[in-house]
Order: sequence, then C-alpha cells, then structure tokens
Amino acid sequence: MSENPRVSIIVLSMGDRPEELDRCLRSAVAQGYDSFEVFCVGMGWQPEGLPDGVRSEGVAENLGSPGGRNYAAARVTSEVFMFLDDDAWLPDKDFLSKAMVIFDRWPRLGLLAPRLSDENGVTLRRWVPRAHVGDPLESGPAFTCPEGVTLYRRRAWEDVGGFPGNFFHGHEGVDVCWRMRDRGWDAWYEAALTVHHPAVPAGRHSYYLRLNARNRVWVARRNLPVPLIPIYVGVWTAISLARNAGDWESVKSWVSGWQEGWRTSPGLREPMRWKTVAKLARLGQPPII
Repeated sequence: MSENPRVSIIVLSMGDRPEELDRCLRSAVAQGYDSFEVFCVGMGWQPEGLPDGVRSEGVAENLGSPGGRNYAAARVTSEVFMFLDDDAWLPDKDFLSKAMVIFDRWPRLGLLAPRLSDENGVTLRRWVPRAHVGDPLESGPAFTCPEGVTLYRRRAWEDVGGFPGNFFHGHEGVDVCWRMRDRGWDAWYEAALTVHHPAVPAGRHSYYLRLNARNRVWVARRNLPVPLIPIYVGVWTAISLARNAGDWESVKSWVSGWQEGWRTSPGLREPMRWKTVAKLARLGQPPII
C-alpha cells in the first residue's frame, strides 16, 4: 500500500457477504502495482476483521449504490480510482498495472470499463457496455458502464459531478458516460481486463423494475435535448413492456416507476449538445436507445 497512491480500489459493503468481501479485498490487496490503496466503506455498518492493508470507514446508513460511491470517491485523493463490488474479485495480480498503462497512454480517457465474467468465463449480455453488444471479447467505445467494477479518472469524474446520487440504483452509468462524452472525455470497454463476478439475475432486488423505469425517465430528462426525451423514453417503454408481457405484477411495478420518473425531479438538468448526439451516433449508439 502507498502513502500517496495513484490508484484507489474502493469497495462498498453492507457487511452481509463476509466470505465474498474477504475474497474481494484479498484480490485487491494482492495487486502488483506500485502505487495503490484499498479502501472499504461500510454502508450502515462498521467494517471489521478485514485483511491487513485495507483502510476502512463506516457510515450510518445505506446511501444507495451511486450515493455511496460518490461519498467514497470524495474520501480518496488518487488520480484514478476503481469501484469493486464486494462480491467481485480480480483474478489477475497485474490488473491495475495493465489498466494504468491504458490511462497513461490516453490522457482524455475518463472511464475504463473491464470485461465482467463469472469464474467459468461467461459474460452476460447486460455486462457489455458497447453498442450492439456482440462478442464480449471485442473491445470498443463504452456507452454505459458496469458501475461497480469500473475505473474512473478523477478529473473526468469531478468534471461531471460523479454519479447522480438520487438514482439509488440503476442507470447512473449511462448518466456519467453521456456527461463525460459531452465534456470531451472518452469512455472505453477493454475486454482484455477481466473482473470476476457471480452471474446473478438483474432483477434480484425487489425495487429493480420500479427504479429501472424511473431512472430511465430521469436519465433522459437530465441529459437529452427536449426533442429526444420522448423518443428515448418511448423506445425503452416499448422494450420493457414487451419483456414483461404476461407478468402483470412486473408491469405494474415498472409502470409505477415510469410515472414516478415524470412526477419527481431527476436532479440537475444539463442537456447534451447536439454535437455530442452526433458523436454518439457516429460511434454506434445514438441516445435514443
């Protein structure tokens, strides 16, 4: 561990997965990079019994994924930081070294998303932040990110104000990627960098569908030029209702979130420039889907 590290690995935990957390932190501490730290933040609990070399801090309540990560990022001073889910782990001791080579060669890189896979090498479709997904072993421009396992350059993070803390869970990766692009930063998916993570269902949380719908509306209202808001929301409404067709309880949950997204404030609105819309389209994913 370094006194003034270039990189911080940040792990948020609610303390409810002690074995997974131990595996996660040990994989982080084992990194061979010469200037890094590992920082564990307890959401609603005081971390204890952690591996040697891990700095820790507890907060009184669960701030949600984006809120907790914003808090933790403000507690480190490193040039680059990485969020690492407490049930994920780094299988390669040279992960940080390889990632920092990319950052050092690419001064305008604001966000570097690694490839997620389970321990058998399976990468779920939703884990690939490239346009059109395709082969997960192919690197390319990122249009969102797996928020809890991605590396961020501090200057880019601060330029966009971090995650929208009010989202609580879901789509904050879309928000931060769009805002970085609009400010001239790049976002990249690097398939050669691997993080292991269990292949758990996206909808395992009871609030998933409601927040998924609400945050889709919010991310559009925060970031898109007015003419694109109904297009983006309309496309995702059609997709989501089709996915949940026949499951009335899921549809009700999704619709309640959709309504909440229109009735409540999404936070600060800063619509992207049409120049950014055109750039996203050229890269393969215009901001209408």
